[in-house]
Amino acid sequence: MAEVHVRKTFSEINQKIREGKAVVVTADQMVDIVRECGPGEAAQKVDVVTTGTFGIMCSSGAFLNFGHTKPRIRANKVYLNGVEAYAGVAAVDCYVGATQTKEDDPFNKVFPGRFRYGGGHVIEDLVAGREVLLQASSYGTDCYPRRTHEAPMRLDDFVDAFLLCPRNCYQNYNCAVNLSQKTIYTYMGVLRPEASNCTYSTAGQLSPLLNDPFYKTIGMGTRIFLGGGIGYVIGPGTQHNPSVPRTGNGVVMGGAGTLAVRGDLRQMSANFLRGAALTGYGCSLSVGIGIPIPILDEQMAKFTAVSDKDILIPVVDYGEDYPRGEGRPLAHVTCADLKRGEIMFEGKKVSSSPLSSYSKALEIATILKEWIEAGRFFLGEPQDTLPSVPIA
Repeated sequence: MAEVHVRKTFSEINQKIREGKAVVVTADQMVDIVRECGPGEAAQKVDVVTTGTFGIMCSSGAFLNFGHTKPRIRANKVYLNGVEAYAGVAAVDCYVGATQTKEDDPFNKVFPGRFRYGGGHVIEDLVAGREVLLQASSYGTDCYPRRTHEAPMRLDDFVDAFLLCPRNCYQNYNCAVNLSQKTIYTYMGVLRPEASNCTYSTAGQLSPLLNDPFYKTIGMGTRIFLGGGIGYVIGPGTQHNPSVPRTGNGVVMGGAGTLAVRGDLRQMSANFLRGAALTGYGCSLSVGIGIPIPILDEQMAKFTAVSDKDILIPVVDYGEDYPRGEGRPLAHVTCADLKRGEIMFEGKKVSSSPLSSYSKALEIATILKEWIEAGRFFLGEPQDTLPSVPIA
């Protein structure tokens, strides 16, 4: 069979979307397509591969502007349903972080704490159309004399409201075990002693950055599905580190890449932004993200054919190594093994359970596919791609 050479551009693919001619498949479908006909022919047939992920993403939050009052206030303390929002920005701007816990929460005083309500829940309440109580206070100034302000607020009552997440969409992540002699409560869930169970958090073959391992098509300006609406990548996220070990086909064997993202909260849905409570640890936010991967050439077709059996997840001890800041991988297991519900670790079978939702990730990838096919969503060509490493 003759070798197939394919070269496409963002502009050409967007034109096909306008004409209703673009061929769009989800990342799990692309695995079979490339297996059956090879990356060259797959690149000819397919224009866009859609990805998705839905899981707890702690480094998330929302900027809110609650509007000037009469008389004006320059708030230096803001609470939303009892959850403090950072007010050191400007007069009526604040940032509510996903992990901020309600002021009267007992935390871990009665261990393990339940952490039933925090910043992630505030964000979910707002996008769900529910009312939250805004309480603002100030020391008072000549130009902002008011000292207190209190009002029930719904999302539409805010002048501005947008999700702004410094670190989402980890490229790969740990499989957590506990080698200590006691049950521990972590951001990876409850881990029983002596590696009696393990947890993980990845969409595997649907995961966005695993389908573009060297960030060839993702960067500042990439248009994405974010929390049920349209958002954008605004750059690499915090802790972005592409220089982790990789397998022979370029798949990272650890955390590696991350994304900073932004989107209009008013477009979003509580179906894809959910407050989370982690027993004994704290509060967070589950975020749904989907990224379209344009198939510009055979290489991108090959990248998007990554399957769960190709993805190696590092096993890390959260009982002793991780708290000490060592966190060295004790082994690597495949995503396929984890999804089967059981792995082999140190000679014994260990039950595995996910903190992320594969079914929600697939729902996101499918919705994004439908948007593109309907001409409602076009690819955003990045103005600057993410920092990467040379492709071997």
